[in-house]
Amino acid sequence: MRERRCVVTQQSGPEDGLIRFVAGPDGTIVPDISAKLPGRGAWVTARADHLAEAVKKGRLARALDGAKAGDDLADQIVSLLGAKALSLLGLARRAGGLAIGMDAARLALKAKRPAWRVEAADGAPDGRQKLDRLTAANWGEIPVAGCFSAGELGRALGRDHVVHAVLAEGPHARSFGEVMTKLSGFREIDPGRKAGESG
Repeated sequence: MRERRCVVTQQSGPEDGLIRFVAGPDGTIVPDISAKLPGRGAWVTARADHLAEAVKKGRLARALDGAKAGDDLADQIVSLLGAKALSLLGLARRAGGLAIGMDAARLALKAKRPAWRVEAADGAPDGRQKLDRLTAANWGEIPVAGCFSAGELGRALGRDHVVHAVLAEGPHARSFGEVMTKLSGFREIDPGRKAGESG
């Protein structure tokens, strides 16, 4: 994977740990989550504090010919990364790599080690606790994406709502993991973890 230099730290690192920004047609700074937009790009480590420093000290502006950052730049990143993560879950479902619902999730967790669990942020704690215990017994720690609502997950997966899902290993899971790692630099990706832990 190519390495990029962060305009804040001046250190180079793998591209999957940084976010690219470009100057939009109106002279504002635009997050380029997929790193495919045309024009000169500037890179920042995927962390809210690094982004805040890049904006406050004018480092992004200097790198992008004076383009200005909107007050909602961090919110844009959270929204774009969240949408991409949900899209990847939809792709995984269509490829047969996502088990949806409590029963399917339990079977998947018994069959083989998964890449990720997905738990709706507004799901009932007792259902999560059961899957937490099953996961711990079979596999130990498995990362959990718990920052999306049941409605958001449902819309992405063609259901009314989705509370539990298990993502199998594979290319979609790797891409999902990269996106969630970036997202974790800007928001908590599993805010319900403490409530879901069994005592």
